[in-house]
Amino acid sequence: MSTERRRARWIVPALIGLWAAVGFASVAAAQASDVCKDGKVKYYRNPMGAPDTSPVPKKDSMGMDYIAVCADEAAAVPGTVKISLDKVQRLGVRSEVVQERALSRTIRTFASLQFDERKQYVVAPRFGGWIEKLRVSATGDVVQRGQTLFDVYSPELNVLQQEYLVARGVQGRQEVADNRLRNLDYPQAEFDKLRRGETPPRVIGIPAPASGTVIEKMAIEGARFQPGDVLFRIVDTSTMWVMADVYEQDLAFVKVGDPAKVTVNAWPDRPIAGKVGFIYPSVGAKSRTARLRIEVANPDGLLRADMAATVEIATPLGNSIAVPESAVIDSGLRQVVLVERGEGRYEPRRVELGAHAGGYVQVRGGLKAGEKVVTSATFLIDAESNLRAALAAFTAGDGK
Repeated sequence: MSTERRRARWIVPALIGLWAAVGFASVAAAQASDVCKDGKVKYYRNPMGAPDTSPVPKKDSMGMDYIAVCADEAAAVPGTVKISLDKVQRLGVRSEVVQERALSRTIRTFASLQFDERKQYVVAPRFGGWIEKLRVSATGDVVQRGQTLFDVYSPELNVLQQEYLVARGVQGRQEVADNRLRNLDYPQAEFDKLRRGETPPRVIGIPAPASGTVIEKMAIEGARFQPGDVLFRIVDTSTMWVMADVYEQDLAFVKVGDPAKVTVNAWPDRPIAGKVGFIYPSVGAKSRTARLRIEVANPDGLLRADMAATVEIATPLGNSIAVPESAVIDSGLRQVVLVERGEGRYEPRRVELGAHAGGYVQVRGGLKAGEKVVTSATFLIDAESNLRAALAAFTAGDGK
């Protein structure tokens, strides 16, 4: 065989191999440019995680392509941790896309029912006398406005009635007599009789000042009373007050007018709708709670004072970026989420948080919509991330 033939036999395969290598490198480079957004590849790493890198595309001993490491990936945020994909699956890592949500915070607290303070009345005559006959004789009786509660004999009133009759038609004197009776809260029905010239009665009936339920009765038939003595307490129970205690840290989420759902322990299947009517101006020094007043209707009279209840107040927080509560790692000094960067890379990101609501927490800074955060196995990844950051700082210190 001639020398030229022998030379051709080894030159041709070498050229073919070189061409194949160049072609493979071109294809790999093209694929890498597709992987990297800016087309810049820093180096290629071993696909099996071995500490071996290459400046150009290559294959390992098993024929697997080396993985391109992009320039932006090589300059990762300090503390970024890289986990193999099979380990990600074993750890059960789950991620969720960050997005804006319509959040609503629900405050639940215990409460008790009380009478409406604005609908309570007392019967305390401005004159003295004796109770001749009780018309309403038991606590709990329901009375109507103007209904006679008891008949009273009062020597003082009898004298003033006679003076009024004598002063009738006499200018000046009638006005004085009229004022004396009015100042003693003389019943209007008896006044009308005097004006018509009727003979004044020995006893007069004292009417109920309002419709409601008698909650206290101090009047006893035949007993004497002095001016100002409270003989009856009457309350209108058509509306009731629900007094709820809310923790100090929840006050920022409650305002007057917020809808509330009241559930009385006696009827747990019959929730009652109401609204926050007033927030009291003080906070308990020991309990650190503020008192709220919620007004509810009581048309059937089933609600009673001192009943126990549960209150739910739903406060809308508007639309805001939020992440699941499980995504936040809170050490007390920092609040961190793990941002998924792809290919098993996770970046610890410090965030500024807001309110918690419905299993989510507001994010006021540090994240933007569209990013993905880890929602499970966060502590395992964070532990490895902290270890990497500590080693990097230790190594940097040794190099100085």
